[in-house]
Amino acid sequence: MIHSARFTAVLDTNVIYPIMTRDLLLWFAYKDLYTPKWSNHIFDEWKEVMRRKNVPTDEIQKRVQAVNDNFGDALVTNYENIILCLKLPDPKDCHVVAAAIKTNANVIVTNNLKDFPQDYLRTFGLSIKSADDFLCDIIDLNPDDALEAFRELVLNKRNPPLDEYEVLDRFRNCELKQTADFLHSLI
Repeated sequence: MIHSARFTAVLDTNVIYPIMTRDLLLWFAYKDLYTPKWSNHIFDEWKEVMRRKNVPTDEIQKRVQAVNDNFGDALVTNYENIILCLKLPDPKDCHVVAAAIKTNANVIVTNNLKDFPQDYLRTFGLSIKSADDFLCDIIDLNPDDALEAFRELVLNKRNPPLDEYEVLDRFRNCELKQTADFLHSLI
């Protein structure tokens, strides 16, 4: 059950990079609807994606620092020795599972589901969810708190300022259609 800060989720790079997805995930975490976790490997990948997208170096540092400052206990450390023991379709994803094992996470949130076999993850007590499915689960179990977090996200959108419906449209455009529809039904 995703119902409290005790529920732990490792966030893969592909759900941290898209700003709208990251914003909602982090607002839900801020409201203690779950506990986010990540690793230096995940953040190194995030920084690399931002560099490829021509995000200025100072902005990259600012984003990474802001996330780490606001979630000081989210960084998983000392997981590297687990990486070599893991077998995944893409060996480059082993660091994500290693971080999840190290922190005793409940779920890995990624939009790269094909490279994280469910049966294999179950052997470590892990499951996997897309960002859209994960966020919908949180909303379903915590509708009032989720709606409050969403509204705070909207109030903090200043560049450019957006209203609730504009934010929902942006969610729909970044693979969060079910999440946007669910939140829309609560407004």
